[in-house]
Amino acid sequence: MSNRFARFCAAALIVWTALLLPGVAGPLPPAHVVLGDEVFLQSAWRDLHGRCLGVITNQTGVTSHLVNIVDAIRQNPGICIKAIYSPEHGLRGDRAAGAYVSSYTDERTGLPVYSLYGPQRHPTAQMLQGVDVLLFDIQDVGSRTYTYVSTMAYAMEAAKQFNKDIWILDRPNPIGGTMVEGPILDPRFKSFIGLYPIAMRHGMTVGELAQLFNDRFGIGANLRVIKMRGWHRRMLWPDTGLQWVQTSPNIPEWSTALVYPCTGLVDNVGLNGGIGTTKPFKYAGAPGLDGYRLADVLNERNIPGVYFRPAYWSPMFGDRKDQEIAGVELDVYDPRAFPAVLTAVELITAVRDIAPKTIDIRAKPLAIDWGTDTFGNALQSGTGADAIEQQWQPAVQRFLTLRQRYLLYN
Repeated sequence: MSNRFARFCAAALIVWTALLLPGVAGPLPPAHVVLGDEVFLQSAWRDLHGRCLGVITNQTGVTSHLVNIVDAIRQNPGICIKAIYSPEHGLRGDRAAGAYVSSYTDERTGLPVYSLYGPQRHPTAQMLQGVDVLLFDIQDVGSRTYTYVSTMAYAMEAAKQFNKDIWILDRPNPIGGTMVEGPILDPRFKSFIGLYPIAMRHGMTVGELAQLFNDRFGIGANLRVIKMRGWHRRMLWPDTGLQWVQTSPNIPEWSTALVYPCTGLVDNVGLNGGIGTTKPFKYAGAPGLDGYRLADVLNERNIPGVYFRPAYWSPMFGDRKDQEIAGVELDVYDPRAFPAVLTAVELITAVRDIAPKTIDIRAKPLAIDWGTDTFGNALQSGTGADAIEQQWQPAVQRFLTLRQRYLLYN
């Protein structure tokens, strides 16, 4: 057999196999990680023993072949599914941050879709009628402020209240499972963008967080985590071989998730993080700033893994629409070394020092967004970035000790 003919046969086999697999439109590069939803679909579903599911998911709840978990479940006549539940941004991920998400009947499946980001954020008894087991399959981004883990926690509370089981189909932390950064949330500033005293960048998967919430923070649900196979803590998203599905409108790429724990924290003092541009969360600036001076100050700090380029932009939508903004673009050249939260502190303190009139360090949302008033107090007292980070370290070390017992992967 010639090499050319052998290659033709191999390609034909891949295409033919793809055509035979329901829901798989064509071949994708093989992933290096078996997702929790794939473990569920392969074997764990048998442990349902006829019990019916309610699935908490959105556009990110897909297998490594990009098959939606609801579609995959419906292809198995042995699984009973009664309802779908959607988080912030909606089932399809097309709602803006903070936008109302309504309940409706899904035309594709005929199933009710109950909003968990509308009048109710906990599943109610009515929403759970006929459901025995809640299944959670949503991709997180690794920051405490991202609301999907709060939706998971509220679903766990409802499962406990209404005597339902809840299974978490585990997924990678896209920004890795080794780097942990403070601050630790102060319970006085508990909100939907931070329910429990965990680190801002926690370095945990949703399954690990679920175990922590359930045990340490007293939810007490009948919880099961369906683990991944092949994921390791040092993996970043590209190491998994998985395809990225945007987790929300402003996180279109995995590299955006990397900077989100940084520039997602700067708008609370009046800086624009690139929202309204084609590079959300990759900028930081404000009208009237000198981008060249800010870049020089930040680059002199030698923050690991990142270089700051002077940049200018005008958002196409949002509260800064059409305003001329100057600042910096973050070029993360070493994602394993990049300390996202520390960089947010460096950004804000640098602007405070060189252009204090462009930001508001007394803004009321600061304590809620950061989960502590220590940052705002330090900004007002003129404290530098190093000292701010150091004051958080004792609590971070205690969190590292606590989380160790709930880690599922090496």
